[in-house]
Amino acid sequence: MELFRALAALAEFPGPAQQRLGEMLGLPGTADPADYTEVFVFQLYPYASVYAGADGMLGGDARDRAAGFWRALHRVPPAEPDHLAVLLALYAALAEEEDTEADRARAALWRQGRTALLREHLASWLFPYLDKLDEIAPPFYRAWGALLGEAIAAELRSAAPSVPAPAAGPDALPLHLRQAPPLPDPRDDGGPAFLQGLLSPVRSGIVLVRADLARAARDLGLGLRIGERRFVLEALLAQDPDRTLAWVEAEAQASAARHLRHEPAVGDVARFWARRAERTAALLDALRVPA
Repeated sequence: MELFRALAALAEFPGPAQQRLGEMLGLPGTADPADYTEVFVFQLYPYASVYAGADGMLGGDARDRAAGFWRALHRVPPAEPDHLAVLLALYAALAEEEDTEADRARAALWRQGRTALLREHLASWLFPYLDKLDEIAPPFYRAWGALLGEAIAAELRSAAPSVPAPAAGPDALPLHLRQAPPLPDPRDDGGPAFLQGLLSPVRSGIVLVRADLARAARDLGLGLRIGERRFVLEALLAQDPDRTLAWVEAEAQASAARHLRHEPAVGDVARFWARRAERTAALLDALRVPA
């Protein structure tokens, strides 16, 4: 579990300790504060609630569920109970509790808690997050993400024999995903809810960050407005709705293919994310005006 503690520390703002850990793990480059800020502050916020929550924003029900998990373990939730660093550190702590527990029944309970954390609050959203990290991050954090993905996949494999996953089907999904509403159709619910849904990964199946919207403006030859993602997306749609919808549709199709690559590790979770992306692509295709 020392690997998970190191990975958790590297999800925090870098200092000398993070640089030493990066060197120990053989990560390329350096843990640069400017890189960290660009990736984790401006682009990919390292919080479960952003990716597993219906609003695609910090806090909300997804953060409340994470806090409830801490309380179920008789631990006081930290100020940010869904931050990736604290979730990974908690995972390592639960594994240590299991390893040092002399009573077999209590050790089994610790293992169940660790597996619940792994499946419910990490594997439910982490692979789409790491895919996007691989697209936009500099080498140091891209390598960190690859190592984290390998470690999570290995833990899922090792957990399977001792704590079987629920039977396949909708009820087998983590609660975050079971309770996630679908992407609304703007023809029924209006444009604002639709735009917010597009920017909510668990609803659309797509992780769209600021860098993606800047790329969309370049690809389409449109003006890029500076502001929050929704404001930028609205501006692109106002300039050329059909081509912007087609661009996002292509992103959704590519996302669906990426999600399915993780099917061996997360099974129904990967299929959930792929279905969301496929439905988003189909909806965007239907919304475009025929040529």
